[in-house]
Amino acid sequence: MSSIVIENISKNFGSVKALNHINLELTEHKIYGLLGRNGAGKTTLLNLINNRLFPSEGQILFDGINIENNSSIQNQFYFIGEKSLYPDSMKVKALYKYTKMFHPDFDETYAYKLSEMFGVPLKKKLSSLSTGYKSIVKNIVALSVNVPFVFFDEPILGLDANHRELFYKVLIEKYIDQPATYVLSTHLIEEVSNIIEEVIIIKNGEVIKNESKEALLDNGYSISGPTGLVESYCSGKELIGFDTLGGLRSAYIVGKPDENIPQGLELSGMDLQKLFIQLTNI
Repeated sequence: MSSIVIENISKNFGSVKALNHINLELTEHKIYGLLGRNGAGKTTLLNLINNRLFPSEGQILFDGINIENNSSIQNQFYFIGEKSLYPDSMKVKALYKYTKMFHPDFDETYAYKLSEMFGVPLKKKLSSLSTGYKSIVKNIVALSVNVPFVFFDEPILGLDANHRELFYKVLIEKYIDQPATYVLSTHLIEEVSNIIEEVIIIKNGEVIKNESKEALLDNGYSISGPTGLVESYCSGKELIGFDTLGGLRSAYIVGKPDENIPQGLELSGMDLQKLFIQLTNI
């Protein structure tokens, strides 16, 4: 089973430490959510994996081989980010042909099918597209290259609600039809929570959570009710955080709930977005 192993990676920009001793493993045929607030280090990590930056410390291995300056390994990865590696003067249709030159398994027929679904104007130059349609074109290319590992950095930037929903639908269909590893880097948690299987949360350049979504959410719960009752219930428990509205409070707790919940309190499962907010609050 192929995997990317990130060993003790740090990245400094002058006196600023963007990543601090990160250890991770990305295995094949999974959908990862790489979650973090703006500036947490998500994009830096993706740039390191894809050889657009190089680490200050540590190494990244693919099936035991260092990825640095290894073109045969990089051909098995595809990364879309805010910056494009192709000229804005290029038309969309030409971009697909250009991509085929560098990625022989690029499926032009599939790319044209997705373009029709999303309403992409194939004869327009990339420079004339809106921010949303530029994101759509990047996503279409990423879904059509047919490589084992695909990395998306804020893939829904500028997309309206209908196009976001369509992107998630297409991604899941592609994953089922042709399994690969997809890493979605985003700070918008609610929309991706239903499709990701593994959760990696980065805060201030460090990984604070790295486990399956199921295990992460199963190891916590929320309790809500009048502030006094909630505070009494939470005594002695591992509290992640809480929200307060008027005289009501919701607490987010690590562990399993008591068998008998006091009257007046409401028990609910842990919500990924709520958990993320509580864990990454400064």
